[in-house]
Amino acid sequence: MPSLKDLKNRIASVKSTRKITKAMQMVAAAKLRRAQDAAEQSRPYTERFNAVLAGLAASVGGSDSAPRLLKGTGSDTTHLLVVMTAERGLCGGFNSSIVKLARAEAGRLIKEGKTVKILTVGKKGREQLRRDWNSHLVGHVDMGAIKRIGYADAQSVALDILGRFDAGEFDVATIFFNRFQSVISQVPTAQQIIPAAFDADQDAGPIYDYEPGEEEILADLLPRAVATQIFAALLENGASEQGARMSAMDNATRNAGDMIDRLTIQFNRTRQAVITNELIEIISGAEAL
Repeated sequence: MPSLKDLKNRIASVKSTRKITKAMQMVAAAKLRRAQDAAEQSRPYTERFNAVLAGLAASVGGSDSAPRLLKGTGSDTTHLLVVMTAERGLCGGFNSSIVKLARAEAGRLIKEGKTVKILTVGKKGREQLRRDWNSHLVGHVDMGAIKRIGYADAQSVALDILGRFDAGEFDVATIFFNRFQSVISQVPTAQQIIPAAFDADQDAGPIYDYEPGEEEILADLLPRAVATQIFAALLENGASEQGARMSAMDNATRNAGDMIDRLTIQFNRTRQAVITNELIEIISGAEAL
């Protein structure tokens, strides 16, 4: 049975932990609003940009002159999985859910006889994947020094991926991230970015005549599309991370409060028992005289 001093020290320790988790919850709540606004504001542009590209891609069709980023290499034997996670933990299952989806996809591809390569963006994803998939890791992008994600950060990741594609290192590239829905809901998402894939129901709107031709326009826009999709995914990840951290720290604060209540009850009962024993000893000693 723990002593009164042990219980008192433990209560003080849990109270200190509760202060930390409460502060982290408030910081995450402050960051969430800005990150959520950034993610939501990027969606209309990304959707419209993809819709225009979908119209251009449909008009080009299976032309031999279509850019490689659209028609691909003609093979799908080598897949690059770009796993985008956070640089920090303490955000519940945010990082694990992304890694879990990437692992499932990698396992499926390997069973089909495909070659899998993994590029990690964010430290936590690399730490988890290094245990079982170290031989498949081909690169890492460190985002630890970046305080606020900008388009230039996404463009640097896109240039890395495009350089690997031009060098013939892979045939298909897919990004993995969490799409933000709410504070308590983030959806693990896999999105193919090379070759460019568009939803069949995307509508580019009116039919236009392009000058120069569609192939030339696509050759210029498709690399930007890769950077745009990565930027949108990073923004979604940023909002999802703060939402998950806010929820996790709120739960941790509540659990710390419950633990303090239980320890306080145990402390009071133990003190009561000590006082009772001391009274018994005093009374017994007085009766022995």
